[in-house]
Amino acid sequence: MNAAATLPQPLPADVRLMRAVANAVFVLAALALVVGALWWVARLPIFAIRAIRIDGDVARNSATTIRANVAPKLKGSFFTLNLAQTRAAFESVPWVRRAVVHRVWPDRLSVRLEEHRAAALWHADDGNDRLVNTQGEVFEANLGDVEDDALPTFSGPEGTSAHMLAMYQRLQPVFTKLDMTIDTLNLSGRGSWHVELDSGAEIELGRGTDDEVLARSERFVRTLTQVTQRYQRPLQYADLRHADGYAVKLKGITTSDAPVAGKKRN
Repeated sequence: MNAAATLPQPLPADVRLMRAVANAVFVLAALALVVGALWWVARLPIFAIRAIRIDGDVARNSATTIRANVAPKLKGSFFTLNLAQTRAAFESVPWVRRAVVHRVWPDRLSVRLEEHRAAALWHADDGNDRLVNTQGEVFEANLGDVEDDALPTFSGPEGTSAHMLAMYQRLQPVFTKLDMTIDTLNLSGRGSWHVELDSGAEIELGRGTDDEVLARSERFVRTLTQVTQRYQRPLQYADLRHADGYAVKLKGITTSDAPVAGKKRN
């Protein structure tokens, strides 16, 4: 008589669970070992950053000076270096507006810089004078670096530097027709414009849209020569805030017969 075949008995549930847990622990331990080994390898001295290539704008700073400023701030190896922090380190160097950083295998960094290009001085009420770049952004730098650049000075509420730069670029060609340049451009908290020219003359341009202020300035410039030629005196002060004309003060003459309206714009 043949004995009946014996089928394997399924393992109890608790045994199966223990085996599954053991396998998971083994896999996690193996992964931890691999990650630990990779981390250890990544931090080996052979992967230290050994060279930094700098391209782009370096007119205000030499590449050597930039490296000397940034190198002590770099933390990590080729693999572990934080690129965002590295970019911030380069952008903290005076005159650097933007930095783009790439790794170059096996031990180098490639950095492309964009420098600020100063367009004006920014006068602050707290005495912390700064600079305005050609994008209209206010930035910190040594003002002595631009003392020979004959930059205009802007003064206005925080956050208006870009608007003021755009307005300056529209107004300056108008006053160039008088062979004058704008030394100072001021914007009050109420939106009223005021300029001081290189001749020492001051002009109240008043409020309104940019187009309205520009139109008043152009009308003033077109007719001012007639006034100055008549009295043979240079301009000292002008007020363009009148509805139908402007008032002027010439050097040595308190008033003139330039058109004056009875109502002023604030």
